[in-house]
Amino acid sequence: MSQSAKIKARLAEMGVSPKRSLGQNFLVSEWAINKIISSAHQLGADEYIEVGPGLGSLTEGLMGFQKPLTLIELDREFSQYWREQGLKVIEEDALSFSWGQLPLHGPTALVSNLPYQISSSLVIKLSEGPPQLQHMVLMFQKEVAQRIMSPAKSKAYGLLSVIAQTYWQIEQLLDVGPKDFLPPPKVASRVLVFHRKPVEEIHYNQFLSFVKASFSQRRKFLLKNIKGFQGMVGDLRLQAEEFLLSRGLSPQVRAEALSPSDFVALYKHLFVG
Repeated sequence: MSQSAKIKARLAEMGVSPKRSLGQNFLVSEWAINKIISSAHQLGADEYIEVGPGLGSLTEGLMGFQKPLTLIELDREFSQYWREQGLKVIEEDALSFSWGQLPLHGPTALVSNLPYQISSSLVIKLSEGPPQLQHMVLMFQKEVAQRIMSPAKSKAYGLLSVIAQTYWQIEQLLDVGPKDFLPPPKVASRVLVFHRKPVEEIHYNQFLSFVKASFSQRRKFLLKNIKGFQGMVGDLRLQAEEFLLSRGLSPQVRAEALSPSDFVALYKHLFVG
């Protein structure tokens, strides 16, 4: 039975339909599923997590690893379905869930065909941790995936790019089209693989707020955007200007001209030590 037929049969058996409000577009391309599962297996994680398993396009492959598997599913019917299969299910919103409460005992990988409406926010949330979460294989709307990997000085470069590239080594795995889903979305999709990078001497929430302030008004100069940020006056403002000059950047530079490593270095220069 094809994956598409299997999903349709399970929907009929449960008497439910995909919920647009929860971003339920089930992956049915067997080639894409096999590629994602193969990539996830190569990570060699001790434990695996899946957000939004739906009706199991990826779940059954993850079960085959014979490693601890935790599902985070907001839909009540689907949560109950997977509990009946004997799996550990957390019935919560992945964005509001306290990930630090997960009893992870070793390197863990998150694998998910993410609901598109939470994808950007979830990457930012999980960049903070938990530290055991070392890898992610995630499906995004193609436009969001491009923003995540966008280089400095490009139109798509911004807060998401800086945070993702600071905390993760990222590589593109594959592209999939609307026909690869049931029901088909109106956008193309892309799968990215993330490997956590060691980032020292950074207070995550402060760094996130600093980068957010830097991009708050893209047309304004960086120094104007961060003026007043946690006491960014006087000597700190002068230090920021000196830092930019030391990197060959003008004090009249905008935030998109700084690479992720520039942001880390500027943050440490101003707030660490």
